[in-house]
Amino acid sequence: MQQAETHAGGGAAQPAPGTRLREYETIFLLRPDLAEDLVDKIVERLRGIVQREGGKVIKVENWGKKKVAYEVKKHLRAIYIRFVYLGNTHMVAEFERNLRMTDDVLKYQSVKLADDVDAATRQVEPDVKLPGDPEVPERAAREPEPFGEERSFGRERPEAEAEIGPEPEPE
Repeated sequence: MQQAETHAGGGAAQPAPGTRLREYETIFLLRPDLAEDLVDKIVERLRGIVQREGGKVIKVENWGKKKVAYEVKKHLRAIYIRFVYLGNTHMVAEFERNLRMTDDVLKYQSVKLADDVDAATRQVEPDVKLPGDPEVPERAAREPEPFGEERSFGRERPEAEAEIGPEPEPE
């Protein structure tokens, strides 16, 4: 009976006062050739998982397409997404399970940021979309030099020949 009275007084569906959750950050890389609407669809699906599991999404940052430090599943670039959310360990496991099942996700990593966060006081921040790195065209392949040709390094120095003098003619 007391529980029904406390719920009737509340307005919006927020975590109960005093609910303590952990704050997590998950950064994941998506295939660089994904269309913008597919990226948004993946983000919304993950946002729904956090809310369904009783968590709270704090901030989603799309860092755009960037060069990766090393080749990841044959890709040299990736779309970076950063998710900051409140939840428990079971929710993080479900979040990562969905990332593993999505073929467009190349790599992910989750980190616990804070241990004992009051969900009611933590404010939701607006989503951020950054432009990413500019597209750099691939370098053109150099033309192979014919074998046996003399190569010169640096600029030609005609005055060097004058210092040495002309080559003697064979007798």
